Amino acid sequence: MPINSFDNYPMSWKPSIDKAEKPIYQALARQLEQDILNEALIPGTKLPPQRELADYLDLNLSTISKAFKVCELKGLLSASVGSGTFVSYDALSNAYLLEDTKPEHIEMGATLPDNASYEPLLLQLKSMLQETDYEKWFGYGRAGESLWQKDAAIKLIRRVGFETTVDHILFANGGQNAIAATLASLCKPGDRIGVDQHTYPGLKTVAAMLNVQIVPIKSENYEMSPTSFENACKSEDIKGIYLIPDYHNPTASFMSVENRKMIAAIAKKYNQFIIEDGSYHLLNKKPLPAIASFAPEQVIYIASLSKSLAPGLRLAYVAVPSQFKEPISKALYNLNITVSPLLAELTARTIVSNQFEVLIEGHREQTIRRNQIVNRYFADYTCLGVETGIFRWLLLPGKITGAEFETLAAQQGVQVYAAERFVVGNSCPERAVRVSVCAPKTPEELEQGLNILKRLLNDLS
Repeated sequence: MPINSFDNYPMSWKPSIDKAEKPIYQALARQLEQDILNEALIPGTKLPPQRELADYLDLNLSTISKAFKVCELKGLLSASVGSGTFVSYDALSNAYLLEDTKPEHIEMGATLPDNASYEPLLLQLKSMLQETDYEKWFGYGRAGESLWQKDAAIKLIRRVGFETTVDHILFANGGQNAIAATLASLCKPGDRIGVDQHTYPGLKTVAAMLNVQIVPIKSENYEMSPTSFENACKSEDIKGIYLIPDYHNPTASFMSVENRKMIAAIAKKYNQFIIEDGSYHLLNKKPLPAIASFAPEQVIYIASLSKSLAPGLRLAYVAVPSQFKEPISKALYNLNITVSPLLAELTARTIVSNQFEVLIEGHREQTIRRNQIVNRYFADYTCLGVETGIFRWLLLPGKITGAEFETLAAQQGVQVYAAERFVVGNSCPERAVRVSVCAPKTPEELEQGLNILKRLLNDLS
C-alpha cells in the first residue's frame, strides 16, 4: 500500500525509511532509535501495532517484528502482553547514568557509608603488614580457596538469618561484578528478568550490556507484588527476578517477611532464580531474614561489603545454589580472574575477629546522627526511609519531575539522583529524588546541602 495514501493516518509514529537500505529491519530500528534520541518519540508513547505499521510501510510483519526486537534488546522499547509496545521511560538512562567527570558540587547522589568509621580496618591492615611474610598480599593468590575465608563469609551471611555452607560460597570483586557474572551465566541474549519498577541502575546497565531484557513488576506500597510476580511468571516469559529487599534502592523501603515467603514460594513453583542483593542488609541492627533462607535452592544471595563495611574493599561474598554454582563460578573467573588477596584477607580477619561489628556499629551511629539532621530539614516534606539508611527517597511537592529537580539542585551546587535514573521500561517515574545521607564528607557539608535543597523545595510549595 503506497505511503502517500496514509498522510492522515492516525498513528503515533510514522517513520520514513529508504527501502533501498538493506537490511530494512535494521534501517527501521535505526530510525526508531534516532526518533527516541531526538525526542520525536517521548517516553511512554505507545507505538502502533506491528501489523498496522507493516501495512503503513508496505513491509512484511516479520520485518517490523525484527526491528522492534532490536530496539527492545537495547532497552529502548518495553513490550507487555496484552498492552502493546511502548517507548521505555528509561530509554535514555544508560547515557544519563554514566557520568565520567568528577563532580564540582556537594555529593548527595552516590550511596556511600560515612568515611569516619574505618579505624578497625586500619588497625587490622597495619597488623597484617607487620607480619614477616607480608609480601604474599601483593602477589597473585587464590583468595577464594581459603577455607577459613569462606568461614568468615558464612559468619557474615548468618547475620541475616541465612545458613549456608562453604561449598556454596564464591568470591566476587564487588556486588555489581557478582550481578554481571550471574546474568552472564544464567541468561542468554534476549532473555527476560523481572525487577521492581524503580531499580538499581547498575543492574540496568549490566542487563543492557548483556542484551538481557528487564521487565518491570508492579509494586504495592513499594514492595514487589507477589501476585504480579506470579502473573509475570505465567505471561511475561521471565527466567528470574532481581530484588533488594532491605533498604530498597532507590525507595528505601523494606519487603515484609510475609512477602519474602510468598516470593520465595512462587520462585520454587515456577523454577525461577532470584538474585537477592544484600548490599544493605547489615545496616539494620536486627536484619529481617533473607529471602534466600526461604528458598536456598533458588536464590543467589550477594553479600556486598561496599555499603556495610567499605566501598574500597571491592569484595562480595556470593552464596550460590548447587544447580547454579558451576556456570556462575566460571563466569566469575572469566570476569574476575582473582579477587585481591590483600583485601580478601583483610576482610576475613575483620569479620573473624569481630571487628566488623565495631565497624558496622560505627557506621550506624554516624548514619543515625545524619538522619536526625535530614529529618529536621525535611520535616515539612515526605522523605521516605529509616534512621539507619544511608539514603532517603524524597517525594517532591507541586508538579516538578525528579529530573527537573535534579537539574535545579545541580545548578545550586548539590547532586541528587532523580527517579528517572532508576525507572524501568514503561513504568512511570515517581516525582522523587534519592538523597544520599552519608556521601557528604562531614555533617556540616550535609547541612549545607540540605539547606539548599530545602530552599528549592520551599520555592516549589
